[in-house]
Amino acid sequence: MQNFTHVKLEIFVPQDHALKLADALSEIGVGVIGNYDHCVALTPVRGFFRPLPGANPFEGEEGKINEVAEYKLEVNCRRELVKDAIRVIKRVHPYEEPVINVIPLANHLFE
Repeated sequence: MQNFTHVKLEIFVPQDHALKLADALSEIGVGVIGNYDHCVALTPVRGFFRPLPGANPFEGEEGKINEVAEYKLEVNCRRELVKDAIRVIKRVHPYEEPVINVIPLANHLFE
């Protein structure tokens, strides 16, 4: 990932927490594309999970498969902000184990 200047962050988040997370990421400079900021895409998804013994789920019951309405939040992030972005996500996100995908963006290689 060293040649990439930008990545896409994908975070699965409960729908009622998505804008709070987007705002927190925007505050540290994530979501900037050219002359625009706060650039975020939200795609509705259904998440499934089963909390194992010892889990502290935000919602759902231990030992049962649970279904939740979530958004996949996608946002552009400069590579040097990734660690700070992950810290923000873990601070703001309500899940004890949020899914955070970091995907290199090739389009910035050609600038």
